[in-house]
Amino acid sequence: MDYSAFAASWERGWNSHDLDRIMGHYRDDIVFRSRKAIPLVGHGEIHGKAALRDYWATALARQPDLAFTVQDVFEGHDMMVISYLNHKGILAAEALYFDSDGLVFQAAACHRPA
Repeated sequence: MDYSAFAASWERGWNSHDLDRIMGHYRDDIVFRSRKAIPLVGHGEIHGKAALRDYWATALARQPDLAFTVQDVFEGHDMMVISYLNHKGILAAEALYFDSDGLVFQAAACHRPA
C-alpha cells in the first residue's frame, strides 16, 4: 500500500467536500471514533458507512470552509496515522486501519485542544 498516495487522496477528498469521494476510502462496516461526533450524534463511535456519511454531511454543512493540510504520514502494519492541520490551524491526527483490499474498516480521529 502506498500510504503517501492514500494521504494525498484523502486530503483531496476532504478538501473537495465531495462525500462520494470521501466515502470511497471506507468499508460498509466502518467503525469510526471521534469526540467531535458527540455534539452532533450523541456518541463518539459511529458504526456503518451510511451513519458515517450522515455524520460527515452534517459536519461539512456546519463548516463550509473546512480544509485539511496533511502534515505527516506514519506507516504501520496495515494501518497508518495522518497528522494534519484543519482550516482553523488546529493540529489533528487520524488512525486508519486497512483491509486486504485497501479499504478502511476502522478509524479514529484525535484533535489537539483549540
